[in-house]
Amino acid sequence: MKNRRSLLSFFPERARIDVPFATAIRRAFVLGYDVAALRADLLAGVVVGIVALPLSMALAISVGVPPQHGLYTAIIAGSVVSLTGGSKFQVTGPTAAFVVILAPITARHGLSGLLSAGLMAGILLVVMGVARLGRLIQFIPHPVTTGFTAGIAVVIATLQLKDVFGLPIASMPETYLEKILVLWQARHAASLPDLVASFATVALLIGLPRGFPRLTRGVPAPLIALSLVSLAALVARHFVPALAIATIGTRFHSVVGGHVVAGIPPLAPKLILPWGQGGLSLGAFASLGSAAFAIAMLGAIESLLSAVIADGMTGKKHDPDAELIGLGLGNIVAPFFGGIAATGALARTATNVRAGARSPLAAVTHAVVVLLSVLLFAPLLAYVPMASLAGLLLVVAWNMSEVRHFMTTLRIAPKSDVLVLLTCFSLTILFDMVVAVSFGVVLASLLFMRRTAELTHSRLLDSRSDLESEYDLPPGVALYEVQGPLFFGAAQNAMGALQAIGSASRVVVLALGRVPSIDATGFVALESSLVHLRKAKKIVVIAGPLPEPRRIFEKANLPKHHDHIHFADTLPLALSRARELVGGEDNNTRDQDGFALGA
Repeated sequence: MKNRRSLLSFFPERARIDVPFATAIRRAFVLGYDVAALRADLLAGVVVGIVALPLSMALAISVGVPPQHGLYTAIIAGSVVSLTGGSKFQVTGPTAAFVVILAPITARHGLSGLLSAGLMAGILLVVMGVARLGRLIQFIPHPVTTGFTAGIAVVIATLQLKDVFGLPIASMPETYLEKILVLWQARHAASLPDLVASFATVALLIGLPRGFPRLTRGVPAPLIALSLVSLAALVARHFVPALAIATIGTRFHSVVGGHVVAGIPPLAPKLILPWGQGGLSLGAFASLGSAAFAIAMLGAIESLLSAVIADGMTGKKHDPDAELIGLGLGNIVAPFFGGIAATGALARTATNVRAGARSPLAAVTHAVVVLLSVLLFAPLLAYVPMASLAGLLLVVAWNMSEVRHFMTTLRIAPKSDVLVLLTCFSLTILFDMVVAVSFGVVLASLLFMRRTAELTHSRLLDSRSDLESEYDLPPGVALYEVQGPLFFGAAQNAMGALQAIGSASRVVVLALGRVPSIDATGFVALESSLVHLRKAKKIVVIAGPLPEPRRIFEKANLPKHHDHIHFADTLPLALSRARELVGGEDNNTRDQDGFALGA
């Protein structure tokens, strides 16, 4: 083994290149990558490519564009992101989560608007990666991601009902409730053959992995299911010509060399202008800004979550900033070849890892497999029933929803988390993901601040307290203890009790040894209380502030502005100082009001 040379050992070392995506490329192929690893990557890429082929077509159709645009996305973005991103095992392509964002863009602006929005999102992702915002995604609360993911799954499943039942609906409205109404109104036109094809596809996708696990480990279940249903539909139409089952070939057509081709054109993706020959108006570009932001945010969230799961499966660690840069580059390049928005695909990434992938070469191989399928098998793909692709996405939506996890969260999570979860779930269905995530993050933040504020406790003791033996407070000394952060959510409550100190107490010991941090609002509340105590002619001894609060006190120069304040490093020293002050043993000069000047 020691004498075995790496396949890439002849490449120069690039360890001095300190660029995130260059680092990702360097990490992709390290010493020790041998023929066995190459074989494993090629086999894994073939498996993932077979899985990605029908999914890419189905997702493009759900978005409202011809199926080849989903395939071009897997080919171009799948290659670029794998070579420039921060995860060795990530597989990138069109995903189900994007459907709810991209479909309205297609309806309003057409293909050119869709490609332009993806390009703009790619630029935003590169900026996010360069600004090193990758790790900020982890601060999005789990109930938010669970809620909008389950909501997206519901919307995706609803969109598939049109093809599942073979309903003759020319276009779907934008809002969810309107979609439901249109589907219900068209229910009488349902097609039994389409329903049977969809049901058969779902049954095979669920039953094959359970009944024939060895078979599906070697041949992906989607390939078997779609092939069998397509063959059955073809045979049925041969014997019953009147049987009408919509297929890719009957729904989509393209012109190749002056001839109309049913289904997907057997051509490699070619260079185009995303905004079209006529271009988009400035107003159209401006209106795409919010959509591009939504694509970038969802793409970042989904891709980084997928990379985290891949890390858990492999024991490796991805670079989130490099992953954002790579994802951005993929989304910048893909629209110039007809590719729609792409992100890390969790199911395909997991399949890649389980299939034995060793490096990004597996994801590149998956893109090559999709490309060869377009060039060699496009005529066969035309026979795939639309209902079968819809059935495939129904299974994807079910897996995406994680119903069991959703219900468990509802059952065991705190009420505040349940509120955030249900809010994001409902808003995603009724409005869109951007509204859901924005409102969900704000709501979760407010609830978090409330819970954090509840962690800040305070108590007031004096010589008459039942706990006087704990500190042996002499008459005239009051002790006010604060435990927890003094920030804007807790400051007013924590400092408010200082107003209740009676006239019998001449010295107030303010114990801040258990206050880990203080913000501007907390400092203002503290200073306001100090002003109140000065007006009440009380001396204050501040005990043991931790480093962060102490730095703030030093910057504010409290003794200069409040001459009735003393400082002590520890609470015992503060109590000793308080006894001296009460007993008249303080040797400091006093101002005209009789207050001891700050030590």
